[in-house]
Amino acid sequence: MKSLEIVGFKRANLGKKDAKALRLDSYVPCVLYGGAEQVHFSTPAILFRELLYTPEAHIVDLNVEGTLYRAIVQDAQFHPVNEMLLHVDFLQLEEGKEVKMDIPVKYVGVSPGVLAGGKLVSKLRKVKVKAMPENLPDYVEVNISELELGKSIKVNKVEPTNYTILTNGAAPIATVTIPRALKGQLQAEK
Repeated sequence: MKSLEIVGFKRANLGKKDAKALRLDSYVPCVLYGGAEQVHFSTPAILFRELLYTPEAHIVDLNVEGTLYRAIVQDAQFHPVNEMLLHVDFLQLEEGKEVKMDIPVKYVGVSPGVLAGGKLVSKLRKVKVKAMPENLPDYVEVNISELELGKSIKVNKVEPTNYTILTNGAAPIATVTIPRALKGQLQAEK
């Protein structure tokens, strides 16, 4: 799995007023959970561009004033109107302890339904996975080479290796829909 380094600075004062002042200076208040103690720090907002605004999943190498931590993003909060990044929670990775993370879906193969004129509609972009930190995949491969017109592929059809999929097995990952024009042609042929 890809890793990304983020540099942070410890926060002395915790609270709304101080967090608001940090945001005005283009910093994001952050918290690291899961270790011996919680670490409150702030990070320049620009560093989150490659981490949060991409479809890929990353392990984060946090450098908080010289102390290094390996972590994943647990939660990111955005302003409801202007979409500004307000707060990020990190979960520290420990050896021998499984973590849960949303991993992006990658389609493999060519669907006969799409070749026949259908449209591939992605229902799930990410799947929740539980694994040891070293076994976290970059993406979950979904084989769509047997997906016909009007059919779906569900989560339980995916075969995981070294990890467990926690997303409901009955949830569809992708569907090949039949466009209206093709429906008319299929009706006329009958």
